[in-house]
Amino acid sequence: MQIQKTYAISLFLDTRRKKANGLFPLKLRVFDSSTRKTKLYSTKFEFETEKHFNSVWKTEKPRKIYEDLRLELLAVENQANNAAKTLTVFTFEGFEQAMKFLTKGRKNVFSYYQQATELYRQNGQIGTATNYEQSLKSLKRFCQKESLLFTEITPQWLRNYEQFMTTKGKTVQPGSKPKGLSITTIGIYLRPLRAIFNTAIQDKLITADLYPFGHRKYTIPAPKATKKALTKDQLKALFEATPQTPEQEKAKAFWFFSYSCNGLNFADIARLKYKNLSAETLSFQRQKTKNTNRTQAPINVFITDFAKQVIEQYGSKPESPESFIFEILKPKSTPEQQHRQIQNFVRFVNQHFKKFADNLNIPNVSTYTARHTFATNSIRQGATMEFVSEALGHSSLKTTKGYFAGFESETRKQFAEKLMQF
Repeated sequence: MQIQKTYAISLFLDTRRKKANGLFPLKLRVFDSSTRKTKLYSTKFEFETEKHFNSVWKTEKPRKIYEDLRLELLAVENQANNAAKTLTVFTFEGFEQAMKFLTKGRKNVFSYYQQATELYRQNGQIGTATNYEQSLKSLKRFCQKESLLFTEITPQWLRNYEQFMTTKGKTVQPGSKPKGLSITTIGIYLRPLRAIFNTAIQDKLITADLYPFGHRKYTIPAPKATKKALTKDQLKALFEATPQTPEQEKAKAFWFFSYSCNGLNFADIARLKYKNLSAETLSFQRQKTKNTNRTQAPINVFITDFAKQVIEQYGSKPESPESFIFEILKPKSTPEQQHRQIQNFVRFVNQHFKKFADNLNIPNVSTYTARHTFATNSIRQGATMEFVSEALGHSSLKTTKGYFAGFESETRKQFAEKLMQF
């Protein structure tokens, strides 16, 4: 019995928007007639105009200079059709697994980046997807080409990349200027690449001996983090001072709400719903780890009188358990829109709370400082590292230790004096 074909595959030049290099991307277009849905998949190919693409692909006898390119395009289309033919029932999920987003056999690092970015966006992890996009952009800036093989990336290649990206002024790579980035930024850009390598090894696309990271190979720079916690005196001054504007008052309220609620991350504050709120506690799953730690227990936060006041003053009307407590996110927003709305709110709090703190000569405050300050002050007041780790929703004590700014000088002095009290 012949299986009915429900899909159609073609190459499509996406002329809706040019890329930064002024070229249009070529997509693989797949249509499923059973669901009436179409999906576009990225390829490594780009064209200046639709006429240029047609002269390569749609003409019966392309010019000699286009013959090799036409064969490459034909290989992509054939590979897609062959992948679809392996499925008893066509589904996009099955097709994507069979295709490996055009990476199998070509070992293309950039294609793996595109696959990971699309997956993170589908999961609503817009921040992570953005990190991957920035990482990919930096790699392309360094190597100046649109295709990169795993076999090309060696420990020395990574050292050259680091030197190039941290160099300022003199050009050390043909066709591109260095950016003079910090070592911290280099670490942020290279961690996605390391994850891409691990995925490719798990997929058995490459062997483990190609892995360029680790001992005696290349170590991703990880500078010691600057401690961001405020002292008790600074906290007291900030809490007791009167803001000069309504914006500063709101920023102060949300900063201390975060601090008093176990250093609650602002992305989690934005997503709090009335179903998470009881008379005495907030109970929720951390947005950052809900997809990576499926067994993590909900975080339970005791609601102080101050936190209740913030909810009463700035909270929305509880129309249903699914209503957001705070009007930071708009209903029915897409994950991308939610990401921008949270960024805008964090920017608002940082801008106005910094002005408020500057008036008190307290430097370096931000929404992230609230989380570090909660961790540090909790430990200084006798909480165990395990307790703070659970309160913050960390899966590792190592992460929690990175938040602790150490003990204040007076505490160390008192401890030293007690050593001689026999």
